[in-house]
Amino acid sequence: MSSTVKKTGHKASSKPRKSAAVDTTPAVEIIVSEAVAGAHVTNAQLIERRNAAVPRGVASAAPIYAKYAENAELWDVDGNRFIDFVGGIGVLNTGHRHPKVVEAAKAQEDHYTHTSFQVVPYEPYIELAEKLNAIAPGDAPKKTLLVTTGAEAVENAVKIARAATGRPGVIAFTGGYHGRTLLTLGMTGKVSPYKKDVGPFPADVFRAPFPSARDGITVDDAIIGLKNLFLTDAQPSRVACMIIEPVLGEGGYTPVPFEMMQQLRAICDEHGILLIADEVQAGFGRTGTWFAVEHSGVVPDLITVAKSMAGGYPLAGVIGRADLMDAMEPGGLGGTYGGNPVACAAALAAIKAIEDEGLLARSTKMGEMLKARFAEIGARSAPYRFWDIRGLGAMVAVEFVTDFVSAKPDADFTKRVIAHALKRGLLLLSCGMHGNALRVMVPLTASDAIVEEGLAIFEVAVNAAIAEEV
Repeated sequence: MSSTVKKTGHKASSKPRKSAAVDTTPAVEIIVSEAVAGAHVTNAQLIERRNAAVPRGVASAAPIYAKYAENAELWDVDGNRFIDFVGGIGVLNTGHRHPKVVEAAKAQEDHYTHTSFQVVPYEPYIELAEKLNAIAPGDAPKKTLLVTTGAEAVENAVKIARAATGRPGVIAFTGGYHGRTLLTLGMTGKVSPYKKDVGPFPADVFRAPFPSARDGITVDDAIIGLKNLFLTDAQPSRVACMIIEPVLGEGGYTPVPFEMMQQLRAICDEHGILLIADEVQAGFGRTGTWFAVEHSGVVPDLITVAKSMAGGYPLAGVIGRADLMDAMEPGGLGGTYGGNPVACAAALAAIKAIEDEGLLARSTKMGEMLKARFAEIGARSAPYRFWDIRGLGAMVAVEFVTDFVSAKPDADFTKRVIAHALKRGLLLLSCGMHGNALRVMVPLTASDAIVEEGLAIFEVAVNAAIAEEV
């Protein structure tokens, strides 16, 4: 057995290695190398240390600890191999350790790692802002603020909207997820686990309904609900902005119907309200376009970005019309780590990889394949349990129910599928208001063979979860 890991870039994933992928044995037994296996620490030891050192509020979906990852594959400290359909919660559209991203980050580290742009600025920040301004939808001149996290981007977007309009109000939508800071929690439309026990939340944040086939809420119903909100709680002339995810993330990977997005644009224009597209999870090729809002033809006033922008490095931002972005006084925007130069270099490389490798088209093709394969698996393995298969591009989810007649959300079944998949070497993550959907965030750079291997594991996991009910 080799004592080192052969690092061959993303080409290593072109041929899947033999594993327990489609077996029904309870664990993956692939040992890649002594280096990957981690002779000095185990998952069990790290779990014990974590329980003693880390708050329980910081939850982890899988009881494994990463040792090495490449493209769409990950190995834990015990040497087990996993196919990654989670991608760091949508951060790795260009895969783990994309060679060009890593190369760019290392090259930047040879010059400087931090100065704070607010003290001594640097070119990578400016170059990335120029690139984001160029790829964002709309013809109006744009400017970009860089920060560190998605929640920070959302908070700054609200600050900019309030400064630009002179209004305090914010309208968000049912099921939207915008962060875990106090202001963003006020906008997030899901109580457990995010908002539970930590209120009260900031004033002047209002919630409008989101269309829901499950609840019989149509686009017309949602728009009526928004207009009623104007009559009951949110005076339009005091509303600075509406914020919406073009595809709900934590809320269930549900796309905003295009006609609704278009009506929101018209309503915002009528009342002088700014429209913010929260593209933190849906952006940078996940849906087959740079930004998911592009599918609707709508141009938002501000766009929040993060996650896959920097290929695994912590970076976020707000892209918006130049006149709006300049509303804040000098010093009103920024942050010590905002637009870190290493992360900026990584982001420029990640964006170039998306362009050079045709990952927008790849996302569309992958999404079509995923939906088709999920439909096949549902019909073959679990009739009347795959209630909905939905998404844009490769931002796809499968929603499970107990049966088609009642359409009762089945979160327990979802948890069992995830657990059985993990045992067999596939990382999955749930989402949705009821926790009964599985979302797919596999890197767009993953080969067809790797994706098919993951889907084979998924089907075995579904069969195992069904068998437990007998």
